[in-house]
Amino acid sequence: MTNIKKIIFLVLVSFICFEKANTEIKDSLYMTVGNKPVTQSDIINEMKIILILNKQSYSDANKDELHKSAVNSVITRLIKQIEIERHEFLDFNETDVQHELIRLATSMDVDLETFKNICASNELDFSLIRDQVEVELYWNTLIFELYKTDLSINPEEIEEKLKKIQNEKILEEYLISEILIKPVDKDGLESAIKEIKNKIENEGFENIAKNLSISESAAVGGELGWVSESEIAENIKSIIKNTPVGSISKAIILPEGILIFKIRDKRKVDKNLTLEERKNQLVNAKKTQILNMHSLSHYDKLKRSTSIQVMK
Repeated sequence: MTNIKKIIFLVLVSFICFEKANTEIKDSLYMTVGNKPVTQSDIINEMKIILILNKQSYSDANKDELHKSAVNSVITRLIKQIEIERHEFLDFNETDVQHELIRLATSMDVDLETFKNICASNELDFSLIRDQVEVELYWNTLIFELYKTDLSINPEEIEEKLKKIQNEKILEEYLISEILIKPVDKDGLESAIKEIKNKIENEGFENIAKNLSISESAAVGGELGWVSESEIAENIKSIIKNTPVGSISKAIILPEGILIFKIRDKRKVDKNLTLEERKNQLVNAKKTQILNMHSLSHYDKLKRSTSIQVMK
């Protein structure tokens, strides 16, 4: 309970002055994304959400980074929302909304009711967080519907992986975060990797993830949670496995961009799964990987064709 009160106190007290300073301008138009207007109060609310989800407090030292993260987050969500509104067939399961809200609360080490109370204490409408969750669920449904015919899985690849883990009762899991940077030309690759690693060292992994990563996980500082080794691609697994806890992995060059992991923790877990269950787990992980690739590509195309105007 002490930790919960601390979260509420840090965010709320820090925002009291911030809100007062923005009282006169908070409802003015800040920018437009396509046909969607974004007000100053929208940006402030987004900043609150980022602080609460990441258990951080507002300060003059982080205000510029926070503002940038909030603007990028709003742009990303509205671009997705515009695309979602073009497709009337989309739907999602209400149970998935509740599961995601509970997952967000758990990531903050609180229950859902406390999560709602934290938002209320900071004068943040909890429905805004629910709206964000719904947009992501709609987006995931959209990507699946658009690219489900591309979900062809190589059975030989799955069988090969299955052979390697079928007799293993103890599997390793990794608590990891990621940063995915847009692809760069081969000539500029080395300098781009050096630059991003310098930024991570100077500004922190989570801040760089929020500000520069093109991955879906950017909004939560790149956090992926606990991932089983059976779900990780072979070319990536060895890198994660050999990276010490608390360290940053070497850069991984993918068609989608430059990928860097932060290994936050490791643990061994007793997995009493049947062979069929493990096979299904591998297939689902591969499908998720393919859909994530299409999600990044689809969003990138949309962003390049969407007009974004910031008011002077």
